[in-house]
Amino acid sequence: MSIFHDAPTKTAPIWGGWVTGPTLIGPEEFARAGYDYVGFDAQHGYLDDADIAGILRRLEQVPIATAVRLPNADPAPIGRVADAGADAVLIAMIESADQAAAAVAATRYPPTGVRSFGPLRASLGLDPAAHEAKVSVFAMIETAAALTNLADICAVDGLAGIYIGPADLAISMGHPAVGSTRQPEVLDAIVRIHRVATEAGLVTGIHASEGKTGHAMAGLGFRMITLAAESAALRRGAVEHLREATGQ
Repeated sequence: MSIFHDAPTKTAPIWGGWVTGPTLIGPEEFARAGYDYVGFDAQHGYLDDADIAGILRRLEQVPIATAVRLPNADPAPIGRVADAGADAVLIAMIESADQAAAAVAATRYPPTGVRSFGPLRASLGLDPAAHEAKVSVFAMIETAAALTNLADICAVDGLAGIYIGPADLAISMGHPAVGSTRQPEVLDAIVRIHRVATEAGLVTGIHASEGKTGHAMAGLGFRMITLAAESAALRRGAVEHLREATGQ
């Protein structure tokens, strides 16, 4: 059972970093800083399958869980990152129960799914049931259309959780992406998503992008919260070092 399945039993949220490029140091630094997981962006980031597989292998002995965001429920790329050892997949732009069910099926072998057997890491072993149990599936809710089907999506068997993309959700509702969680209508939708998913027994996750928003989302009860990407963390640290050096 992965940390993502265990999130509801923890007294505090699990905190995540985010990686958008093929860095080997970034994920290890997130682990050193005390983060619980690191997410790899195969939707908007500059990462391909080989990059992700190599980083996941490097992290095998590092105490941090791993998640990969993918653009849709296409079973081939989902199967590849699962075979490479990802602990979770976050499937973007889910708008229906059928799409959520397809995402789950991509991580399950026949007869319950469509995943093809092909583990890439010897440490994963050869037990299909163990492979299925390892990977948690999150449906990303990030459009107004998804809100109309929220209860049906949350009822899909095999989902570990719901993960909110607040920027896309805000845009689809006619609001700016920047400061999305401070828009009353968007915040109301976020609270509703959290409530419905929690009532369905699912882990609730959200992309906070920075610490203050992460703190606010934890206050709302979210159990899985992604903070800064490696680029933002680097920029913030670089600015602070320069400020200290120049005395400004």
